[in-house]
Amino acid sequence: MARRLLPLIVSLALVPALASCSHGDAPPPGPPPLSAEALAAVDEKPGTNREKLARAIDALFAAEKGETRAVIVMQGGRIVAERYAPGYHENTRFVSWSMAKSITGVMIGMLVSDGRLRLDETAPVPAWQRPGDPRGEITLRQLLQMRSGLRHSEAITPVYRSDEVRMLFLDGRDDMARYAEEQPLEAEPGRKFEYSTASSVILADLAARVLAPAPDAESRREAVSDYLRTRLFEPAGMKSMLPEFDAAGTLVGGSLIHGTARDWARFGEFLRNKGSVKGAQIIPRQWIDFMVSPSPREAQYGAQIWLNRPPTAGKPALFPDRGPRDLFACIGHLGQYVLVSPSRKLTVVRLGKTQDDRLDGVVDALADVVALYR
Repeated sequence: MARRLLPLIVSLALVPALASCSHGDAPPPGPPPLSAEALAAVDEKPGTNREKLARAIDALFAAEKGETRAVIVMQGGRIVAERYAPGYHENTRFVSWSMAKSITGVMIGMLVSDGRLRLDETAPVPAWQRPGDPRGEITLRQLLQMRSGLRHSEAITPVYRSDEVRMLFLDGRDDMARYAEEQPLEAEPGRKFEYSTASSVILADLAARVLAPAPDAESRREAVSDYLRTRLFEPAGMKSMLPEFDAAGTLVGGSLIHGTARDWARFGEFLRNKGSVKGAQIIPRQWIDFMVSPSPREAQYGAQIWLNRPPTAGKPALFPDRGPRDLFACIGHLGQYVLVSPSRKLTVVRLGKTQDDRLDGVVDALADVVALYR
């Protein structure tokens, strides 16, 4: 009798434990399966866990991130992931917005290397050279590091009073450099950091002044376009790049250069390799070092490029609490990013259209991609 009751007693004793497992202690569900598109966008050997990278990129295309149109990840000099939203592809040119500033910074570096501009001398703007004009103290270095002291108010409200809007689309649009250069000082040159698209247009104007054989708009446009093409775009393999100019022939050097996602990735690689392309030094390495060194007035900004450092003021543009210290970025309006980490041999491109109130999610997702590489 006892032998027949023993199995029953054991079974009854296990009921509470089994009930507990089936209700309160059930393992959490696994992540949803990846789409074929998400996995196909990642190389079989991407230098990190393939599925994790595919999921991190997939997160960038989620609806709450706004509209991601293209993502490229390059590691060790090769594309290990590439994905586009419907309607976009490897031959689509994407607008730079403020990523153009970094190209302008490289162009100025080439002109300094050529001996046609000088970093620590007065910026040769004719309107500033009149006796007694305090703007005559502004140097090229200060313009590059966004500390000219000029009254350039960026991203203010109402939007039609914001200087970059007025310069690009309203009363300054036909001669953007003139608009930017006519602004008075609001601070002593060098003393105050103020992010300014107008400063990059002044730099583009200086390039045209030293390159063009004549001051007419067509000569200026051709001279700068040819210089960028022969000195940077073609040597770096960035053959899709299309710069825009205003009616006065000035490169819209703070906002409007168009290129494919692959060419934006090539630009990131150009910066990662300190201006070297296939062993040829296109620009002195020291200039790239200068671009990615903190401005004296803002630790997270260099010379026409953003740095992954805690900000001196305001909120971080990148993710200094998560990413490598050597990471830097070309950043454009509406969520354009070229992220570069030399220590991780990494370049990440994200192009799209995301409003400011959603950009934190995009930055977090990009940080997740970078974190997969050590």
